[in-house]
Amino acid sequence: MMKRLYRVLAYLIAVGVVLQAAAIAYAVFGMFEWVAAGGTIDKALIESDDPQIGGVTGFNLHQLVGVTILPLLALLFLISSFIARIPGGIRWGLIVFAATLVQSLLGIYAHHNSAVGWLHGAMALILFSCAVVSGTRANRALANRAVASTQQASATAGQPAHPLGA
Repeated sequence: MMKRLYRVLAYLIAVGVVLQAAAIAYAVFGMFEWVAAGGTIDKALIESDDPQIGGVTGFNLHQLVGVTILPLLALLFLISSFIARIPGGIRWGLIVFAATLVQSLLGIYAHHNSAVGWLHGAMALILFSCAVVSGTRANRALANRAVASTQQASATAGQPAHPLGA
């Protein structure tokens, strides 16, 4: 049960990173379209409580997922790594959790130093890769457990473990 939760959380984090990329792309292209139609971006617009800008939904979704949802999923993933008993699972739980925190902090700091945006984008790829590796390792652990339980059931029934009896 916990191995499956670990796997689901790993893949949810990977999907969250993809959602982040899609949201920010929607936001930027919506903003370009809005500017091309005559919209102007200035400090007053950015500081507005209700900016009337194309793609604003993408900006809001990117922020919500990156600052709230992904860190929460990463924390749950880390907690599940201690219970799931997947070989190397705790190490990967810590890696994914740390990568998520770094990713979120880089995103926040990039608002003050745009050069950090390069690191934020690169870190997204690293986080995605680590989450997929974690999910794949969980798949392998689940498959190994299924094979072991089949072999154990065959051994207790007096049957050969191999389907061909070899």
